[in-house]
Amino acid sequence: MPVMVDGESLTIEDVVQVARHNEPVILHESAKSRIKKSRAVVEAAVKEGRVVYGVNTGFGNLAHVSINKKDLARLQVNLIRSHSVGVGPPFSREVVRGMMLLRANALAKGYSGVRLEVIETLLEMLNKDVTPVVPQQGSVGSSGDLAPLAHMAMVLLGEGEAILSGKTMGGGEALHKAGINALKLQAKEGVALINGTQPMSAVGVFVVHDALKLVHDATIAASMSLEALRGTRVAADERIHSIRPHEGQIDVAAAQRRILMDSEINHSHANCGKVQDAYSLRCIPQVLGASLDAIRYAYSVLETEINAATDNPLVFGDDGVVLSGGNFHGQPVALAMDFVGIAISEIASISERRINRLVNPHLSELPAFLTTEGGLESGMMMAQYTAAALVSENKVLSHPASVDSIPTSADQEDHVSMGTIAARKAANILENTLNVVAIEYMCACQGLDYLAPLNPSGPLQEAFKTIRKRVPKLEDDRPLSPDIAKIRELMSAGEIIASVESITGPLFEN
Repeated sequence: MPVMVDGESLTIEDVVQVARHNEPVILHESAKSRIKKSRAVVEAAVKEGRVVYGVNTGFGNLAHVSINKKDLARLQVNLIRSHSVGVGPPFSREVVRGMMLLRANALAKGYSGVRLEVIETLLEMLNKDVTPVVPQQGSVGSSGDLAPLAHMAMVLLGEGEAILSGKTMGGGEALHKAGINALKLQAKEGVALINGTQPMSAVGVFVVHDALKLVHDATIAASMSLEALRGTRVAADERIHSIRPHEGQIDVAAAQRRILMDSEINHSHANCGKVQDAYSLRCIPQVLGASLDAIRYAYSVLETEINAATDNPLVFGDDGVVLSGGNFHGQPVALAMDFVGIAISEIASISERRINRLVNPHLSELPAFLTTEGGLESGMMMAQYTAAALVSENKVLSHPASVDSIPTSADQEDHVSMGTIAARKAANILENTLNVVAIEYMCACQGLDYLAPLNPSGPLQEAFKTIRKRVPKLEDDRPLSPDIAKIRELMSAGEIIASVESITGPLFEN
C-alpha cells in the first residue's frame, strides 16, 4: 500500500516503511492546491519586484544584497552548490531516504512556494531508488541542516553523487539511468530544499523507532538475568508501582510480571532467606521505565516535527504574504535527541551491571565467568569487558550537544541547535546499547544452562530456545563476537520479542 504524502499525516512507521522497506510513495491530491497557491504568491512577488528574503536577496548575513531578476534561478543553484560542504562518512541509505521523504512532506504542506515538480522529483527518486550520497558532518542544526540537504538537492539538479542499484555514480548519470529529469530550479526553490530539520529528524525517527523495540528486548533480557540469578519477583508487584504511577515504570513492571510467570527456578529458591536483590535487579521497572518515558517523549516530538513546515521564509497562500521566521531551528529535536541518548545509555548501564553479576561467582552462585573450567578457560569473562567499554563510550556520547552553540554567517545566525550532532550521537548510543543487551542475553542464557534441569518461566523458555537455535551453549572457549552478532540479528528481526509475546501477548503499547 503506497504511503500518501500530504504534509499533515505522515507517521514514524510510514517513514520506516518507505526508507527501510522501500514502500512506494504518492503525493496526495489534497496537497496540490496548497502547493500551487503558495507558488503563485512567490511568482507574484517576483513579477512585482517585491523584496523577499531568499527569493531576490542573498542569504544569511548577505540578506541585504538585492539580486537582479535575471539572476534569480542562478541564485538558487549557487546556493545549493555553495552549501554542499559536508564531510565525513555518508549517512546510511535509509537515513537519506528518510530525509528525502521528510523534505517532500514538509514542502507538500504548501508553505514553501515551490512548484509541484520539486516534490514530485523527490518522490520519483524515492520510488526509483536514486539515493544521494550525503556526508554526515557539517550541520550546526540551523538554519536547518543546510549542508546535508544541499548534498541531497545536488542530485535533483543532476549534480553531486548518488547510489543506484548499489553503485555510486554521478547524480546526473543516476537520474538518467532511472529515467528522471533533472530539475531546473526557479525562484525560492533552492532555499526551500535546504532550510529544514529533515536530516536530524530522519536520524531521530530511526533512533526512537528502534529504541522502543530495544526496551522490549532489554526488559526480556533483564528478566532472564533475574531468573538466572535466582532473584525475587516481588519488586515487580503491581502494588509497588501503583503508588508511584509513572507510566513507563508501570508498563515495564507489568511486562515483567507477564514474562516472569511462575517457574521451577522460582520455586527452587522460595525459602532461601534472601530479603531483597541488588538495584540492577530490583529497580528494573524504575530504570527501564524512566527510559521508556523519555523515548516516548522523543517519539512525540518527532511525530510533530515530521509534519511541520521548517522552511524560511514561509509562504502563506491564503493570505498572499511571505513571512521570515525561525522554524528551521532544530532546538526541539536537539533537546529530544540529547534526552533520548541519555535514556538509551542508561539501559546499557544497568544491563552491564547485571552482566557483571552473572559472570562474578561472588554475586551469582554460578560458575566463575560462566565456565566450569575456570583458569584453563576464561568463559565469558571478556564479554563483560566489552559491555563495560561500550557503556563507558556511551557516557562520553551522552554529553548533550544542544548546550553548545557557535555563531555562523557573521553572527547573523548567532544561536544554533547542534541537533544533527545530538541525533547522530543518539544513534551511536543506540548501536552500543543493542550490543550490550545482546551480551546480557548471551550471559543470561549461559546462566540458565547451569540451572538445568530446572526450567525458567514459559516466556523465558521460548526466548532461550530462540537464542539457542543460533547460539549454542559455551562448552569450550571460542570467539564470542559471532555469538553476539547472531543475537543482534535475532533482536533486529524481532524474533526474541515475538517468541515471548507468543505467550504473553504484546508487552507494551507504544
